[in-house]
Amino acid sequence: MTAGIWPRATALLARQALEAALDDLWSLRAPGVEQCSVHAQLLCLPYYLGSDDTLAEGVSYTWAGLSHAVHHHPYELPPTSAELLEWLTTVEQLVNSVRSACARAPGAIQEP
Repeated sequence: MTAGIWPRATALLARQALEAALDDLWSLRAPGVEQCSVHAQLLCLPYYLGSDDTLAEGVSYTWAGLSHAVHHHPYELPPTSAELLEWLTTVEQLVNSVRSACARAPGAIQEP
């Protein structure tokens, strides 16, 4: 009975991880931006990620896909495992990029 639920649950958790990483990025690089809409945050993202425009584009595409998967209609199919894997990879890249930016920040606590 729950077989069709896990793809949408995965999409929801991935979107929450993406948005949490964005919040961490904004608190480090541009405090206050997290108060803007996610669309506005995604428009700012290429500037704050530096030279990695491909990642910024991927994050925008991933957020749109995840949002569509989460806000579904009964007649729509859930996301495929290939889509979920691609989105999860992009979220992981964003999280790693934000972690490395936090580690390089002045006064950052280094992880062991």
